[in-house]
Amino acid sequence: MPIFDFACRLCGHEFEKLVLKSDAPAPVCAVCNSVDVVKKVSASGFRLSGTGWYETDFKTGKKKNLAGGQGESGN
Repeated sequence: MPIFDFACRLCGHEFEKLVLKSDAPAPVCAVCNSVDVVKKVSASGFRLSGTGWYETDFKTGKKKNLAGGQGESGN
């Protein structure tokens, strides 16, 4: 479920809110009850990191080291 960051233009309060539809109206500010709230651009909560997790976790046998030049290519 998408969680978006919002900022109130009136008081400056910043908060997160679960919004079920991307076209839903912005929520009301919890601090000052203003409807002048804008959605902020924020980084995704999903991030792929590490060194080749997809190569080592989901492949078996000779296919495991394809990025290193080994495997089915016959190098």
